[in-house]
Amino acid sequence: MKAAVAMSGGVDSSLTAALLLERGFDVIGLTMQLTADDDDLFASDRRCCSLNEASDARRVADFLGISHYVIDLRADFYNYVVKYFVKEYIYGKTPNPCVECNKFIKFGALFDYAMELGADYFATGHYARVERVGDRYQLLKGVDTRKDQSYVLYNLRAEQLPKIILPLGAQSKDETRRLAEKFNLPVAHKPDSQEICFVPNDDYKNFLRSNAPSAPALEHGYIVDRDRKILGRHEGAAFYTIGQRKGLGIAAPEPLYVVGTDVERRQVIVGHSSDLFSTTLTVRDAHWIYPVELPLRAEAKIRYSPRVAPCTVRSIDNRIAVEFDEPQRAITGGQSIVFYDDKIVLGGGKITVDAFTTNG
Repeated sequence: MKAAVAMSGGVDSSLTAALLLERGFDVIGLTMQLTADDDDLFASDRRCCSLNEASDARRVADFLGISHYVIDLRADFYNYVVKYFVKEYIYGKTPNPCVECNKFIKFGALFDYAMELGADYFATGHYARVERVGDRYQLLKGVDTRKDQSYVLYNLRAEQLPKIILPLGAQSKDETRRLAEKFNLPVAHKPDSQEICFVPNDDYKNFLRSNAPSAPALEHGYIVDRDRKILGRHEGAAFYTIGQRKGLGIAAPEPLYVVGTDVERRQVIVGHSSDLFSTTLTVRDAHWIYPVELPLRAEAKIRYSPRVAPCTVRSIDNRIAVEFDEPQRAITGGQSIVFYDDKIVLGGGKITVDAFTTNG
């Protein structure tokens, strides 16, 4: 059986290839080219899908003795990930580009390319699991709750699941390091990539200004309280996140936090800690791996963290509405909400905040 492995040059995807080879699969490595060879966006040694990472993927493939292909996905990546990232920010939202990359690029274009090559399976180094539960293949949380990456995979489609292998989901990152050493992989001690791959030096401000220089969200404006009283100035509403306390540059008798933004008025809205808590939100671009019947009791994550919260999901006026049992802190428009039935991923969508703010 042939398995195509998405190889980024890091230890996770490299070990995935080694494990499948050990299990007897005919393994081929696929590496995504996401930028031009002379583009400096990916120049950092530790960025996912950088030129250095592609070289490491080739080195690991040679070490394992498997075929390796570099797939040109530059146009798709720019259109579906980079443009989305910029657009969300300039509309006052906080995007998660990894969710879009997995949906459209890794488990979109690259998955399709693997199938065209005649692969029976497509494998990645994500810390999540695909297992048969009853009569269905299900996407499950990774065993290591600290490393679980099921949150960024909620857009997987039911028909893809039987063809997906995620061999690292049943183990911890420490086990991955130990196995990589056991296989003598050239990248066994390579540090993990932490930054957004297309934002040079992790400098969001310069990146956004270069790509949307005239956007109101990037212009100077006022920091105001919930009554719209002016408290100070800011350098661009897009540069502030919900829950932020530091770096506001305003004096107040008690701590103030960013609780919303109003892009059209060029305002950053601040309030007290209690103003950050809410029990409700609505969802756009909802995706369910299998059809569900609403209302639905579930657990949900509103950000990439181990914490889940019980909630009820309803359909109201053709919108998906979520009500949590307990108030949640810093619900942020543009981030993803992902629904779980215990360890099973049901689906998710993007958060819309319907309050005094246009952040949703």
